[in-house]
Amino acid sequence: MGPASSSSTIFAPATGPGRAAIAIIRLSGPGCRDVCHRLTGRPTPPPRHAALRALSDPLTGETLDRGFVLWCPGPASVTREDILELHVHGGRAVVGGLLEALAGVPGLRPAEPGEFTKRAFLNGRLDLTAAEGLADLIEAETRSQARQALRQLDGELGRIYERWREQLVGALALLEAEIDFAPEEEVPDGLIERVGPAIARLKAEIAGHLDDGRRGERLREGITVAVIGPPNAGKSSLVNRLARRDVAIVTARPGTTRDVLEVHLDLGGCPVTVLDTAGLREASDEIEAEGVRRARAGAERADLRLALFDGGAWPGIDPATYAMIDQDTVLTVNKADLGGLPAAPSIAGRPAQAISCLTGEGLDGLLGALSAAAARLAGAGGGPAITRSRHRAALHEALDGLERFCAAPPGTELALLAEELRWAARALGRITGRVAVEDVLDRIFSDFCIGK
Repeated sequence: MGPASSSSTIFAPATGPGRAAIAIIRLSGPGCRDVCHRLTGRPTPPPRHAALRALSDPLTGETLDRGFVLWCPGPASVTREDILELHVHGGRAVVGGLLEALAGVPGLRPAEPGEFTKRAFLNGRLDLTAAEGLADLIEAETRSQARQALRQLDGELGRIYERWREQLVGALALLEAEIDFAPEEEVPDGLIERVGPAIARLKAEIAGHLDDGRRGERLREGITVAVIGPPNAGKSSLVNRLARRDVAIVTARPGTTRDVLEVHLDLGGCPVTVLDTAGLREASDEIEAEGVRRARAGAERADLRLALFDGGAWPGIDPATYAMIDQDTVLTVNKADLGGLPAAPSIAGRPAQAISCLTGEGLDGLLGALSAAAARLAGAGGGPAITRSRHRAALHEALDGLERFCAAPPGTELALLAEELRWAARALGRITGRVAVEDVLDRIFSDFCIGK
C-alpha cells in the first residue's frame, strides 16, 4: 500500500488530560518542519535527537514553555510522515497555550480520534489487525490482555490472514491462467487437480482457527462468572470476599438480593466480572420474582457459573441450582465452619470446593479453580486468536466460499470456481485492510483516543 496523500498537518496531545509532570503534543504531516521553526525560531534538531528549546507563540512571540523538541522525518516514523513531538511541562496552562498557538498556524488542524494510527495504516506502516491490537493495548486492564494485544500489534494475527490470502491469490492465478490459456494449450493440464487439495487444506486450517471457543474475544472483553445458588447460601458474602469490600448487602433474611450486582476482578491475568444473583427459589413477591428471572438469565449468558450450595443443609442439594450445573460450572459448598462437611465434597460426581465465607477457609483454593477455569476459556498464553467479531464474520465468509469450491460437482465451470476463491480472498483481505471499505475504517479508528 502506497503512502496516503495528505496536505494537512494534524496535532493533538499524546498524553492524558490533567495535571502532570510531562505532557507530549504530537504533530504529523508536511508542515512539521515549518512549525518547529515557528515555535522555536531555530531549525529542526537532528532526526530522533531531543533538543531543549524555548517554545513561543508564533503570533505574539510570548514564551509558552521550555521543553524538548523531537523531530522524526518520514518515512522513518510511526505514520511514515514527518513527525514532531513537543515534550513540555504538564500543567493545563502550558498545554492549553501550546494547543491554542498551534491552532493559529496556517495548515494545521486538530487530529480526529485515531487519525495518527489511521495515517499509519493508510501509509502501509501497519495493517488493520495491528491497529486494533494497538487500541486493545491502550485499553488493556490485565497482563494477559496486554500480552495478547502486543502479539496482535506485532503482526502475528495479520501474518496468518495475509498468508492465507496469498495462498488463495496464488490458487486463483492458476485457475485464471487455465481459463485464459487452456484453449491454446499453453498451460499444462491438471491445474484444477493441483489447486483442489491445497484449498481443502486451507479450508481445514480456517475452520480450526474458528473453532477456538471465542478465547481471544473472551480475553479481550472479559469473562463473566455468575454466582448461583439457593437463598442464604452465602452468595453475597462470597462476592464481598472476592471483591475484598462490601458491595452486596448481607443479612440472615433469605431473598435479600433482588438485582444482579457486578464485581470486576483480575484472576490470573484474566479480566473477570462476577455477577451476584438472587437466590433460585419460588419468589414471594413480584420484586423477588424479577430478581430470580434476572438471576437465571444472567447465569445462562455467563461464560462460567459458580454454583454455591448451603453447607448447613448438607448432604441436601438445592435442586434448582443442581439443574443448572454444566461443564462450565465451578462447584462450591459454603459454611465449612459449621462442621459436617467432608474434606473433599463431591456433587454430581465432580469435586467441589469447601469454603467458609465467615472465616475465609478454602477461598484460596476457590480462587485457583476460578482462575484455571477462566484461563481455559480465555486461552491466556495460547497462539494468536480471533479478537473481534468482524474478524470472525469475515473468516466465516471466506470459509463459506471455500466450502462451495470444495463441494462443487465435477465439470463445474472454472469461472464459477474462481469466483468462490475470489470471494474468500476478498473476505480475508477485509480483515487486514488489503480490501478496505471506508465506513469500516471510520468505525475502527473512531474508537481511538484523540492523540493516537
